[in-house]
Amino acid sequence: MKKIVIFLLAGFGAFAQKSADIAAIKGQCGCHEVKFDYAETFTPNKEYKLKDQYHAKGTEYVFVVEESKDKIVIQHLLAIADTMVVKHWREDWTYEDPNLLSFYKEGVWKYSQFDKNHIKKGWTQKVYEVDDAPRYEGFAQWSHANGKHLWESKVDAPLPRREYTKRKDYNVLKRGNRIYVNETGYLHEQDNDKILRKEGNDLLIVQEKGINDYRKLSDEKACEVTKKWWAEHSAFWADVRAEWAQVFDKHKNISIKQFVRSKMLSEYFSAIEKEKNDSATNRKKIKDVLNQFVIYNDEVIGKN
Repeated sequence: MKKIVIFLLAGFGAFAQKSADIAAIKGQCGCHEVKFDYAETFTPNKEYKLKDQYHAKGTEYVFVVEESKDKIVIQHLLAIADTMVVKHWREDWTYEDPNLLSFYKEGVWKYSQFDKNHIKKGWTQKVYEVDDAPRYEGFAQWSHANGKHLWESKVDAPLPRREYTKRKDYNVLKRGNRIYVNETGYLHEQDNDKILRKEGNDLLIVQEKGINDYRKLSDEKACEVTKKWWAEHSAFWADVRAEWAQVFDKHKNISIKQFVRSKMLSEYFSAIEKEKNDSATNRKKIKDVLNQFVIYNDEVIGKN
C-alpha cells in the first residue's frame, strides 16, 4: 500500500508540474507593447570598438496556433506603427522531446538525441524564423516559485536579423536565454556571446546584453490589425509548417542555403501565397522550394 501511495503522489506531482509549465508557456500570449534593447558590454580584444546600442519597439500579438498533449505552437506577429504587420518568430514547445536540432555555423544544422532520462519533465523550445526556417532550439525544465515562472537555456544560433546583413566578424550567436513570465506579461532576457567559429575553435568577439520586454496591453484593440492579418494568411502558413515538419521529421543533419537564384526563401513563399492556390497545390510548391534550399546530410544522429 505504501508503494502505491508513493507512486500516486509522484504521478500527481508530475501532473501538477506539467500543468504549471503549460500555464507559464501560454502566459506569454496576449497583446503586448514590446521593447527590444541590446547593448554590447565586454570584449577581450582591446582593439574592438563596441557597436552602437540597438533599440526598437512595437505592438506584438502572441497566440497559440496549434496544441496537442505534448506540444504547444505559439506565433508572434509584430505591428509597426499600427499599420504594417510582420510575421515575426514562432516557437514550438515540446514536452520530453528527445530530438534536438542545433546550429553549428553558416547554415549548417546538426541533429542529436537526448537520453530518455535526461528529458524527464523538461520542455524544448524550438524557435523559427519569419519563413519558419529553424533559428535555435534549447531544452530545460520550468521553475515555479514565489509566483515567478522561469525557463532558461544556452544555445547556438545564427546572427540576429538586426545584424546578419551588417556583420561579417562573427558567425555564431551563443544565446543565454531566460524567460520570466508574470501577470503583466513576460521578459526575455539574454546574455549573448558573439563568436567566430572555425573548425575546432571558438573565438569570442564580444558579449551582449539583450532585453525583450513584453507588457500586456489592457486594450486588445491595438492588436486588431495583426488578428485580421492572421485570419487572411493563417491557412498558407499552416501549409508551410506542414512541409517544414517533413524536413525536420527526417532527423538528419541539414544545411540551409541563404539564397537560390539570388532570392531568399521568404521571397519564394511570398510569391506562392500571392497565387491563391488550394492547400494541396501550395504544399507541392512549398516542398519543391524547400528541396532547393535544404541539403540533407545522412550522418548518424549523435547522442547527448
